[in-house]
Amino acid sequence: MAFTNQGGGNQINSSVVREAAMHSELECLFGAAGAIAKAINDYQPRLGQIEMAQAVATAIHERKSLILEAGTGTGKTFAYLVPALLWGGKVIISTGTKTLQDQLYKRDLPAVSRALNLPVTTALLKGRSNYLCHYWLERVSQEGRFSSREEIDHLRKLKKFIKLTLTGDKSEQDEIPENAPIWAQVTSTRDNCLGGTCPFNKECFVLQARRNAQQADIVVVNHHLFFADVMLRDEGMAEFLPAANTIIFDEAHQLPDTATLFFGESLSTSQLIDLARDLQVEGMSQARDAARWPEVVAPLEKAARDLRLVFGTGPIKLSLQQVKERKGFDQALQQVCVTLTDLIKIVEINAARSEGLSALLKRAESLWQLAERWGSETGEDEIAWVDVFASSVQLHRSPLSVAALFQREREGYPRTWIFTSATLAVGEDFSLYAQQLGLQEAKARSWPSPFNFEQQALLYVPQHMPDPYHPDYTEAVVEQAWPLISVAQGRTFVLCTSLRAVDRIAQSLQVRLEQGGLSLLKQGDLTRTELLQRFRSNPNSVLVASQSFWEGIDVRGPGLSLVVIDKLPFAAPDDPVLSARLNKIEQEGGNPFMDYQIPAAAISLKQGAGRLIRSESDTGVLMICDPRLITKPYGKRLWRSLPAFSRTRDEAVAINFLRHCLASAWLEQS
Repeated sequence: MAFTNQGGGNQINSSVVREAAMHSELECLFGAAGAIAKAINDYQPRLGQIEMAQAVATAIHERKSLILEAGTGTGKTFAYLVPALLWGGKVIISTGTKTLQDQLYKRDLPAVSRALNLPVTTALLKGRSNYLCHYWLERVSQEGRFSSREEIDHLRKLKKFIKLTLTGDKSEQDEIPENAPIWAQVTSTRDNCLGGTCPFNKECFVLQARRNAQQADIVVVNHHLFFADVMLRDEGMAEFLPAANTIIFDEAHQLPDTATLFFGESLSTSQLIDLARDLQVEGMSQARDAARWPEVVAPLEKAARDLRLVFGTGPIKLSLQQVKERKGFDQALQQVCVTLTDLIKIVEINAARSEGLSALLKRAESLWQLAERWGSETGEDEIAWVDVFASSVQLHRSPLSVAALFQREREGYPRTWIFTSATLAVGEDFSLYAQQLGLQEAKARSWPSPFNFEQQALLYVPQHMPDPYHPDYTEAVVEQAWPLISVAQGRTFVLCTSLRAVDRIAQSLQVRLEQGGLSLLKQGDLTRTELLQRFRSNPNSVLVASQSFWEGIDVRGPGLSLVVIDKLPFAAPDDPVLSARLNKIEQEGGNPFMDYQIPAAAISLKQGAGRLIRSESDTGVLMICDPRLITKPYGKRLWRSLPAFSRTRDEAVAINFLRHCLASAWLEQS
């Protein structure tokens, strides 16, 4: 017995020694004279970055799960990359946006690899829709169905591009806009991919990217692709995911919502219409004599459009109960099932005539199953809802909580799981995030931003604002914000909590901006990328936007000096998913408002506020118009979750601070 204890002690001591050695090595690497400083221009050692890297190294060593919040400027990317490259084995890094995915793969990973002098192999893997498809490009070229001369020009460029590109990644083709209609015609989807029967299987860019990922030491994916693999075990990717030793989620605050969608199932009218159109093309091409294909698919197109018409104008989100109360919904959904059944019978007879028809049969059967299931009752721990958009409807069914499902995935194979973001906690309380993903056993740590917020930024909450539910509230936001917008001469983000507020505030600002020689940029008028490009190129701009601009936006310098938030970002109480979750908390004896809504709003508020200060030299004013930040007892909890801004309620103080910020910036530039 004594001998066994001694052996265990030696093993423990050995583990402690190894961990200490890893920590010491990281201190040297991140030090003022270390390898990182030598390789990176203007690098400055940060204690938070070193401690975060050490925490990641420990988690890798122990094969544990770890939640890490690191404020803007901590240098969290290098903090997880360095220990991951040194000791992480095969590593998968998952990001929330393609922008960060490209930045990691093209800039950060090469920089760290050079600094450490490590010959690691890396791979970038995106979803199918990001890769040009040989088969569909060939089909589009042969069919020659185009709605404009621009599409013909785009096709010509793509036929040239496919001969030159090594990856087929559409981000390499900068002559064609990302939202150009041609892309939908020349990229594959999970539904219409022919898989192993495709005549271009050997040349397939998607399969090539997956083969590269299987062989690479470091693979960069995104959250959607990660969860698609977890749920669907798609070919190729399932071969390297189980082999990963370390999985790192950056922008990890997005995971609960992404997981909710992927652990559930969805059916959209767009899928039905795409099926009808693809079937018509394939039938006319490969089995013209078998049926009058336009007449065969017409009932499905009509059934899909009739289902959309049940819901009137969008966008809107409806619960299952609200949907059931919609006149004509049950009949419209049943008609979708009937038309799919009729379609399947015809396609079954002709499926052997081509790989395309065989694949379309599987698509039709899958959509029929989804439609049949959606019409059935939901379970106790399941939520069903409908998203209504301008021209389509999506029917969703998902588990009320993904915690148990995600926990099961993590327990399937001993590996390290790292979850990191600038916004995961309320203060230092990670309980909401941990509960959402079943991470209660995971250690959690946080590091504040190294920026001097008290000197660099001012939090301004205006006086005399009406109640947020007052009919004149939006006009009051514009009235109170205009003096600061005028002083800033643009250089402003107005972040709203609803699309309706975006439209009303933009409309109220329009005349004032024109009279002041300033430009208005509004979400919805252009793509997010185009709006940001115009904002950066024209400092005399005001960008009015909603939730998608509260995070993942990086505008450094005096070009963004004022961020205005119209209301505290509480999720809409009529959101069916939120409502179901709140009811569940109440049934279990919790307080839905304090346990869920306040923490969620605090995290979202941190995201919006985080747009203002992005570097050591940034300065500006954060204006939160909602009086509840001051008047309600929970307001203190919300503003205390923000960085340590200087604070004021005096408009003159805010204007003077803003003038000083701009004057200092102009002085530095001159």
